Amino acid sequence: MQYVLYVKHLGLNLKNALYIIHIMLFEIGKHIREERKKRKMTQAHLANLLGMSRATISQIENGIVQDIGIRKILRILEILDLEIRVRKAGSPPTLDELRDEEAF
Repeated sequence: MQYVLYVKHLGLNLKNALYIIHIMLFEIGKHIREERKKRKMTQAHLANLLGMSRATISQIENGIVQDIGIRKILRILEILDLEIRVRKAGSPPTLDELRDEEAF
């Protein structure tokens, strides 16, 4: 029910909203993979630190995880010194966000 209200608020149909969520999870997973590799950390090591399976880490990194809570994502980001930023939907990126993208 909450998803439907959110989708209506954005003026999207459910199919488009699910597509956007999929793209967002894919992007988050890509950043997790890049940072993990930068730290020369295996999926198994990261999974062990978090008490998750290596398969779950792989699914998150590939954007194909079926069911993941925000707390698990936040724990992964915390271990890797990453964060999620929230801004109003549809607003252009800030100068800091553009700089961060270039650095990544």
